Amino acid sequence: MIEKLIGKKREAPPFRYDIVGSFLRTDEIKTARIQFEKGEINCQQLTTIENIEIKKLVEKEKEIGLKSVTDGEFRRSWWHLDFFLGIKGTEKIILNQGKNLNGSRIKAESFRIMDKIKFQNHPMVEHFKYLKSITGECVPKFTIPSPALFHFVESHNENNVYKTKDELLSDIIEVYKLAIRAFYDAGCRYLQLDDTAWGSLCSERHREHLKNKRIDPNELARDYVMLINESIADHPKDMVITLHICRGNFHSSWFGSGGYEPIAEILFSNCKVDGFFLEYDNERSGDFAPLKYIKDQYVVLGLVTTKHGGLESKERLKVRIAEVCQYIDINQLCISPQCGFASTEEGNILTEEEQWGKIKLVVETANEIWVE
Repeated sequence: MIEKLIGKKREAPPFRYDIVGSFLRTDEIKTARIQFEKGEINCQQLTTIENIEIKKLVEKEKEIGLKSVTDGEFRRSWWHLDFFLGIKGTEKIILNQGKNLNGSRIKAESFRIMDKIKFQNHPMVEHFKYLKSITGECVPKFTIPSPALFHFVESHNENNVYKTKDELLSDIIEVYKLAIRAFYDAGCRYLQLDDTAWGSLCSERHREHLKNKRIDPNELARDYVMLINESIADHPKDMVITLHICRGNFHSSWFGSGGYEPIAEILFSNCKVDGFFLEYDNERSGDFAPLKYIKDQYVVLGLVTTKHGGLESKERLKVRIAEVCQYIDINQLCISPQCGFASTEEGNILTEEEQWGKIKLVVETANEIWVE
């Protein structure tokens, strides 16, 4: 019953009300990036503008009550490529055409490996340091794409550097171990791994595509659990690492449909992250039954969509949370928006006012459930 839906407050990440990470770019950010591309301002001037806008964003996040705050990914063009391209041994490639995501054509960009990959002098470590310097008592949260996604994207762009899969996986693990250590040494205690590879492995259409290429999706899933576990194996105990599973988020479009059943037992029972951010904003995400495989991790339910501006019913959110409690204890649950609001700089199709309305809804709903 909804009236009995009462849980305990939580003062550590993931928080009872949380966020995935990205926010709609401000007009100032958009203008500055265009000016930079045209050569009208230099890199230092662009950084100064980004710093100003990120500080304003953080103040807004704090004002609305968030306990963990991000930089909105304001310095990024892509949620994942910017990180991948900061790894030594990678380079940007331009594809023949952008992929079509349900009516929206994404930019024709990707990356490939052109030398042995290494993690060193990555610009995002400095990006985190700036975020930490302005967050005050809030927890600065940083997001990077997962090691599984690095392999998943790279596998579509064949390289001539690594002769065996094991050799490549080993170097990916080493890159991520060093990345996690670098962010930790910079003061990061809350790191999120974003991953659309798992979204593909939820989709029957994508699984069939893999099978047609003679790739066993279940074997790939097991490889990816190993890849994540080995990558985070040495992370310090006071650093929280979560995994966000996404089915695509470009300009309010998506690429995958299907519940978590195909991956649930392999992923939820074996992956050693501290929590999962899971999309559950519509029927494309399936039902809650796969959550029975969750062990002692936290599950952050992405019940509030970022794909459009319509505001969900608070009572309906509570009903859905009550449904989840059939499979997992309420004190292992948190809530958030389903994804970021701007996984790429283009952003989703909603206004800033609608964006903040959704964050406010998440905060208010959580505060009415986890009260003890």
